[in-house]
Amino acid sequence: MSEDRNDEQNDTGGSNAMWGGRFAEGPSAIMREINASIPFDKALWRQDIAASKAHVAMLAAQGIVTEDDAGTISRGLDTVAAEYEAQGVPEDWDLEDIHMTTESRLAELIGPAAGRLHTARSRNDQVATDFRLWVRETIDQVDAGLVALQRALVTRAGEHAGSVMPGFTHLQTAQPVTLGHHLMAYYEMIRRDRSRFADARARLNECPLGSAALAGTGFPIDRQATCDALGFDRPTANSLDAVSDRDFALDYLQAAAQCALHLSRLAEEMILWASQPFGFIRMPDTLSTGSSIMPQKKNPDAAELVRGHAGRIVGCLTALMVTMKGLPLAYSKDMQDDKPPVFEAAGLLALSIAATTGMVADSTFDTARMRAAAEMGFATATDLADWLVREADIPFREAHHITGAAVKLAEERGVALDKLALEELQAIDQRIGEGVFAALSVDASVAARASYGGTAPDQVSDRVAEARKALGME
Repeated sequence: MSEDRNDEQNDTGGSNAMWGGRFAEGPSAIMREINASIPFDKALWRQDIAASKAHVAMLAAQGIVTEDDAGTISRGLDTVAAEYEAQGVPEDWDLEDIHMTTESRLAELIGPAAGRLHTARSRNDQVATDFRLWVRETIDQVDAGLVALQRALVTRAGEHAGSVMPGFTHLQTAQPVTLGHHLMAYYEMIRRDRSRFADARARLNECPLGSAALAGTGFPIDRQATCDALGFDRPTANSLDAVSDRDFALDYLQAAAQCALHLSRLAEEMILWASQPFGFIRMPDTLSTGSSIMPQKKNPDAAELVRGHAGRIVGCLTALMVTMKGLPLAYSKDMQDDKPPVFEAAGLLALSIAATTGMVADSTFDTARMRAAAEMGFATATDLADWLVREADIPFREAHHITGAAVKLAEERGVALDKLALEELQAIDQRIGEGVFAALSVDASVAARASYGGTAPDQVSDRVAEARKALGME
């Protein structure tokens, strides 16, 4: 009994067993670790320096600090930025975040004047401003990446405007399309993604700086000046909303998640196409891996990781939505957790876009195999039905039934529809004439789909030309 009590005393002396051996200082060590955001918000250092320089310049212009102090502070901030650029941002958890880390180093460099920098602002409006600046820059980088992906898609689509392949619904052969048409479908998806990011950027481009902790400030600041200096369109109109709003981060994540879903769909198709049963595509060696025990394998790992990253990006969106769902106005410490999911999603999305661009640009398409697959899947069955409606004046439902019988016969014979003899087709329905064969080839089928936005090669070429102009490729 006494031995047990001694063990218990040993456990609780020095470090409380409730906290674990890692927290030698007890609950205060836990608070230090849970409260510190410097391990991740150090990524905002460039934005924090820029916003601080804009703020102190405004303070001087308004006579709130002297020109001498403002100049000293601004030069000190330049020195801190140079140190961060060369050596990275130090992680002192006692300083909690990038804002206090920078201000502390500034004080070491220039002395008491550093304390004037925080006049008429709070860490609440400071971080809201820094984070908006970071997301805005990230959106611009994403858009540049998506333009590169669109250009790769358009280039390959132009090369394959007339390359026939099977089009699928339910992953079953449906109608023949062209590879160019298929690739341009993803161009359209990415076009919508770019518009969503642009919308998100337009909404976020309001400056919270000057909202202070939550109620604004009594100092005679000029919010338009800091807004203009940082490239925002306007100052935020409500200080409570400004410091507690993370809609801009959610907007970014929602656009990122939708974009990741599109990249994942393309990755999935490329994975299927690269498999031996399909054999439509050969992935670039630079974005594939081998097997540790099966020397014949060439695994589409980059595509699989793009597909996997989509799930993580959707998870980042969900994480921030759940964090924000029940917060009262204004700022709450929960919002410190807003940055990790955005940073994670941004990194994953940038990698996914780059990998997808490389796969599209450098893959080799086996157009002969694609064409053969289109010819073998009865993909022109709809063309037979359409011919019966157009040439024999048969109601579509009846034509559908006749076509089904023809497909069954071709399947039993193991031939394509256009390889059935006229006599065999007329045995199904006497109204089928010799002219039907002009409609049953895969080339005739794709050429017939000449409505705007259709798969006819001329239509695909027209869409490619429009896209090239929109992307400045001409």
